[in-house]
Amino acid sequence: MRRRHEADPAEVLEKYGDATFADPVNNKYPIDTPGRIKAAWSYIHQPRNAEKYSEVEVGEIKLRIQQAAETRQVALPDPDEFVELMDRVRKKSR
Repeated sequence: MRRRHEADPAEVLEKYGDATFADPVNNKYPIDTPGRIKAAWSYIHQPRNAEKYSEVEVGEIKLRIQQAAETRQVALPDPDEFVELMDRVRKKSR
């Protein structure tokens, strides 16, 4: 995983505390609670978030999220449904 210039890991730690992250270099996608696991899964599937990473990095992030979900017995949402919902919300807000 490479460091992203727009990410501020220290700022994120202030917000989330001592959380575990699917992207531990940039402290992105916290996966320490069931709600955050589901949110991380949904957000990494959004094209504008995934495009900030290489294909390999996205795969690593998704794997970490899946492992956290399995450990905590969290059912992951259908990412396509979330992306469609976010598209509808964005269109309404324009």
